[in-house]
This record gives sequence, structure tokens and C-alpha cells, in this order.
Amino acid sequence: MSFSHKSLIGLRELSSEEILFILDEAQAFRKLLERDIKKVPTLRWLTVLNMFYEPSTRTRISFELAEKRLSADVVNFSASTSSVQKGENLRDTVNNILAMKVDMVVIRHSSVGVPQFIEKKTGVPVINAGDGTNEHPTQALLDLYTIREKFGRFSGLKVVILGDIRHSRVARSNIWGLKKLGAKVVMCAPKTLLPPHPEVFGVDVTSDVEEALSGANVVNVLRLQLERQDAGYIPSLREYRMFWGLTAQRTKLLDPDHIVMHPGPMNRGVEIDPDVADARDAVILEQVTNGVAIRMAVIFTLAGEMRG
Repeated sequence: MSFSHKSLIGLRELSSEEILFILDEAQAFRKLLERDIKKVPTLRWLTVLNMFYEPSTRTRISFELAEKRLSADVVNFSASTSSVQKGENLRDTVNNILAMKVDMVVIRHSSVGVPQFIEKKTGVPVINAGDGTNEHPTQALLDLYTIREKFGRFSGLKVVILGDIRHSRVARSNIWGLKKLGAKVVMCAPKTLLPPHPEVFGVDVTSDVEEALSGANVVNVLRLQLERQDAGYIPSLREYRMFWGLTAQRTKLLDPDHIVMHPGPMNRGVEIDPDVADARDAVILEQVTNGVAIRMAVIFTLAGEMRG
């Protein structure tokens, strides 16, 4: 099959076949990363602009590595050191940079809908690296890839998304992807950290962590977004860890054949205990490696659509 989208804005708009297409493409690139020479000359003609309006470590480095592994030219943009600080708006920033003839844009922004705005106004393929609390599609794709590498399937798996779901774009992309691929998804968080209308996602919802984790094959622990906690979403970090943190004792509730995931960065000792994060069943560093392969696959696929 072919991938029928010019850009990657979110998983909500993709079919299950298109998601699997990306995962399959990533397999070849994952093997490439194990070679001594990890670079191919495939996209020497491509210039990619990375626009990050929010702080990022893993995602930004992962995209830059993916682009360089494909031999694309890379231009990095940081809002903190740009004319944005002088009052330039997003539209003018984008138009000025595109006047320099870049071919593809990767963007992270605090406002929902910015990737669609850039695609509409410029006509350039856009990869969403996270927009507000909407979606983070490449993170979800690497999570899906990691799950498939472990279990070889999605149907019949119980996947728990645990933590600060209210503010998480990772959770939303994972839910759309997992549902389309046949997994049973459970959202678990204190009521204050659930989305305003969780029923729209069509998955199980609970604030009982023991109930959620019972028999689960996968638990994806989300970062407690501490920068938002002055709004009073939880009584204290100590109480959050006590009632909803993933501890070694709570992992005993999981299916014997299970994995623990986290998109990073981790608040060790808050949403996940250090001994759980470093245990053999944790695949957190594998997620990071798989992220490069997934982003290579996405860039390669969208570049192929450009060439027709």
C-alpha cells in the first residue's frame, strides 16, 4: 500500500494500515542503526527545518539524527534565539525561512493546530513533533513499534496509560493508534488529571491504579507535568507517588509477560520508582533507539510522497 498523506499531523487521521506501513518501514531503519556505518545517501536532496518552540531533548535530537542518517540537510530553529523574541509572529517566521527553500518542516509548539496552520499556509510537508495537548504522533509510533517488537501483536493486549493524561499529547496519540490496532486501552489517573471528557476516547477509564494494572501487558507511565501542578491538580508529589506511582509492588499486579514504558523525561520517585525504571522489563531506552528508526521511516515516507 502507499501512504496517502502529505504530512504527519496525528494518528487520529491515519488508518490501521497506514500505521502498520510506517512500523514496517521502520524495521529496515532499525537494522541500519545496528551497523557500523549508520548512514545512507537516500535523501541528499532534502532540506529539513526543525522548528522547536518548546524545550526538547529526546525528540529534537532524535529527529536531527534521523535526518542526518538519511543524509538530508538539517536546519535547526530555536524560538529562544530567533526573531520571535523581537515580536515576529509564526506566519512571518515560517514564510521567511521557507523563502530559503526548505523542503520539509518538523515543528513542536505549545498551541494546538500549529502544524496544520503551517501546512495550509506554506504547502510544505509538516511533521508534528507535538502541538499543545493535542498529539505527538512520532512518539506514539515508536511506542507502538516497541510493543510490537516485544509481543508481535496488538490484539488481545491490555495497555494501561498511567499518569498525567490531562496534559499529555503522547497519551492521545497512543490511544488513537492502539485502538485502531486492536489493543484494549485503559486510562488511569486521578480524576483531576483525566481529560475533561474522557468518554470521547472510547476506552476504559479508572482512577483505581490496582484495578487498572491487574493483568496488564503494557503500562506506559506518563510524566507528571510538574510545571502545571501549581494549579492544584494533586495534593502533593508524595501523595501522588503513594496512590498512583508505579512502584515495584504494583508491578506484581501486571501480567507476568509485561513491559514498562515511559516517554521521558522521568520524574524518578514520583510517577515511577527508580528500581522500576531500571528493571529488566523496562524498555525505556529501547523506546529512545526505536524513535530514531521511526522518525527515519516517517521522513523517508513523506519524502517519497513528494517525489510521487
